[in-house]
Amino acid sequence: MDNLTHSLAGWALGEAGLKRKTGLGVATLIIAANLPDIDVIGLAFGENLAFRRGITHGPLAWAIMIPGLALAMQAFDRWQTRRGTRPESRPPVHLGWLLALSAIGVLSHPALDFLNVYGIRLLMPLSERWFYGDTLFIIDVWVWLALGLGVFLARRRKREGPARGALAVVAAYIGLMGYGSHIAEVKTAEAVDAAGYGKPRQVVANTPPVNPFRRQMIYDVGGRYGYGEASLLPPQLSVAAPFPTHMDDPAIPAAAAQSKEVADFLYWSRLPYAEVTRGNGAARVVLHDARFVESRGPAIFRVEATVQEQPQ
Repeated sequence: MDNLTHSLAGWALGEAGLKRKTGLGVATLIIAANLPDIDVIGLAFGENLAFRRGITHGPLAWAIMIPGLALAMQAFDRWQTRRGTRPESRPPVHLGWLLALSAIGVLSHPALDFLNVYGIRLLMPLSERWFYGDTLFIIDVWVWLALGLGVFLARRRKREGPARGALAVVAAYIGLMGYGSHIAEVKTAEAVDAAGYGKPRQVVANTPPVNPFRRQMIYDVGGRYGYGEASLLPPQLSVAAPFPTHMDDPAIPAAAAQSKEVADFLYWSRLPYAEVTRGNGAARVVLHDARFVESRGPAIFRVEATVQEQPQ
């Protein structure tokens, strides 16, 4: 999810009562809720999509981040005390609770990141398997609204109830969104099979922004992908004929062998498809991921490479 969502989740947890456990409680929760996204620094060193949501989102990183942040917050409190700048209104800082809040905040991050189609390698470095929740769009304005309103009312009224209510509403919303995606995936698989396109190997419900009752469906029938549109309210479903992915073209492994960007894209991609054009002894490979293409329209993520081919 986006970092505003992560921040609001940490803040709401604090306003729901956890901030009373120790000084710097809210700050610890908000920082911890964003900490796994430190992997964005990899972009400055030539890394890309395949590096994101990996090592910093897995158990090895948690074991370092959680105590590291707790100790850093304790050290900050002591530093302010020595300088005489520590706010008098701040409650005492307790290392044990800082550890607990750091853990809650850090673990809330992969829990939220799991919910969309982008994916997360939850078990890195023990396993490189990607996990997908297919539940929320990466930016969900309804989650923003619920958590933001809960935090605002909790602070204004100086009560924990609004923040707790907001967290409960968001949890229920996530559950309903997940159930809606599951139903859409099941119905799409049935419709694809009934249309004679084949039995899908996987079906992905891609949640669009704003409208929680709509899903863009993508299905995989082995070497071919197809799109569909699902409406949960009122119930409607349509599926289009599949198109070839061209992922068996020999130019693709050749492109991956010569280009780290292509290799990383293939590692990251869940539903890759290719456009391959040839001429003058070369093949131009353009790779897309069907998750991030609106019915084969403009692509959000794409990579390309040109490889020289031996004459036949």
